[in-house]
Amino acid sequence: MTAAQPRRDPLVSMRGITKRFPGVTANENVDLVLRPGEVHVLLGENGAGKSTLVGMLAGLQQPDAGTISIGGRSERIDSPGRALAFGIGTVFQHSMLVPSLSVLDNLALGGSWWRKPDRAGLVARLREMCRDIGIEVDPDVVVGSLSLGERQQVEILRALLRGSQVLILDEATAMLTPKGAEDLGVLMRRLVARGLGVVLITHKLNEAVTYGDRISVLRLGRNVGEIGPTALASLDRKSATDEIVRLMFGVDSRSTTEEASDRRDAHAINTSNPPPVSEEQPESPSPLWRGVRGEGRDALTDAFLCPPTQVFQPSPLTPLHKGEGNSFHASEICAACSAALSVEHLSVDDPLMPLADISLRVAPGEILGIAGIDGNGQKQFAEALAGQRPVRAGTIRLDGHQVGQLDVAARHALGLRYVTDDRLGEGTVAAFPLAINLVLKEIGARPFWVGGWQRSATIDTHARKLVADFDIRTPDIQTPIGKLSGGNIQRALLARELEGPARVVIFAKPTSGLDAQNAQATRRRIRDAAASGVAALLISTDLEELLAVCDRIAVMRQGRIVGVVLNDGMARQCVGEMMSGA
Repeated sequence: MTAAQPRRDPLVSMRGITKRFPGVTANENVDLVLRPGEVHVLLGENGAGKSTLVGMLAGLQQPDAGTISIGGRSERIDSPGRALAFGIGTVFQHSMLVPSLSVLDNLALGGSWWRKPDRAGLVARLREMCRDIGIEVDPDVVVGSLSLGERQQVEILRALLRGSQVLILDEATAMLTPKGAEDLGVLMRRLVARGLGVVLITHKLNEAVTYGDRISVLRLGRNVGEIGPTALASLDRKSATDEIVRLMFGVDSRSTTEEASDRRDAHAINTSNPPPVSEEQPESPSPLWRGVRGEGRDALTDAFLCPPTQVFQPSPLTPLHKGEGNSFHASEICAACSAALSVEHLSVDDPLMPLADISLRVAPGEILGIAGIDGNGQKQFAEALAGQRPVRAGTIRLDGHQVGQLDVAARHALGLRYVTDDRLGEGTVAAFPLAINLVLKEIGARPFWVGGWQRSATIDTHARKLVADFDIRTPDIQTPIGKLSGGNIQRALLARELEGPARVVIFAKPTSGLDAQNAQATRRRIRDAAASGVAALLISTDLEELLAVCDRIAVMRQGRIVGVVLNDGMARQCVGEMMSGA
């Protein structure tokens, strides 16, 4: 949130934009005005029409009605090349660079096919641009050796070198470290200081308030409000966030980053009015979580969700390691716990990201976060635990029993569950009815199949119960699951994996791509599961989410667990440093 900017003529004006697809109106009479010298944040829940709107600006599709004016003239943007010609560049969430080529080669791609690139001239322009915006990029380095944040800088440079005056950043911080996100914020400020207009699409309300000069909110494909620079400058962070959430959902917000009350599970102690303690039941820690989850709690005096007689306490034998803040070796964490999940020296072969010597424990009722930049082995780790990937070495134990030799179905039946981040590709069969998807991991098994015959009535009864229990919003249980919204598909996955005797649940980026309301509901389900005694492993690239939910946070980098920290006041700094390799 920055100081109010003087009014300037728009770079781009979108007026009365309407876009329809079969059976749905993605945008209806939407206005969006982009001005020089502003970071214009575009917010809205899933399905609000954000991507469709900026897709028309980027030339990916055309409006059915309305006008787009550039520099005061009405124009038709009928291709991405045309958008670039009008000075509109787009940086997508996933890098579009070629990893095997150098920075310079990537910058030269997309030029005139009939003319050899002027490499010396391009290097000179690159160095001048880097000086102007205050970053350093080696033109000869191979892109594959760069961090995600550095690759993003290269993509921004590519857009600028092509003359972009409007820069669209699509979920730009989703895969960055905290330091990378901070660097991007600094870079955006430098760009708008040079007169560029930046469109930032994000699900993170904190980022909207931090970086935005102007915030537009879409709901159900329509404009529902805009908070301009003057209004933003007059609001504190809490008030600005409350207003954004009111516009997005029509309800008041408690907080963008989850208030303390949302960081407690059902078993948290009320210190202002503690429950009475009887003589027969002496005061002792609960076997479930006894304190407040989240950044700032006194984690060093809290137990790690162990049975009361096996409370883990740091001691001189398990000191904080110098130079690692409050980081412990994975083998030292919960050494006295009766672990629900125990992983010892796990190694997995993979051509892209092998896993090496991973050890950790998760206790009943604990939420252990796995932080790290996407692509550092998180998916391989989750799939190995779930039985979808062979293990080269090491052991996986569920409640003390080895399960490494069991297949997916057997692990699922024993209570080891996996909520994949690939909801439609891996987690469900899009063309199958919701009811069948809710029993997808139990096909052929009782009570839903008997003697090879499908018991449709039993499946339907089961599906209706889960639809009610997990608030899955669907026209009918026979509706193909692929026709549901992302939030409802995620609820279906949660319902399937949390139903029955779940003991350990692996949540892989469970709120990725969800709007704030569905993300909050998903986090609440995870807390509720932990409160019931489930051991939860939460894999996420969103550090704010991990800080809000987890008891401890492990950091994965290059296929290894490089540290585990208590979620206390030092967690943010320690995790950020370990993610970046500092």
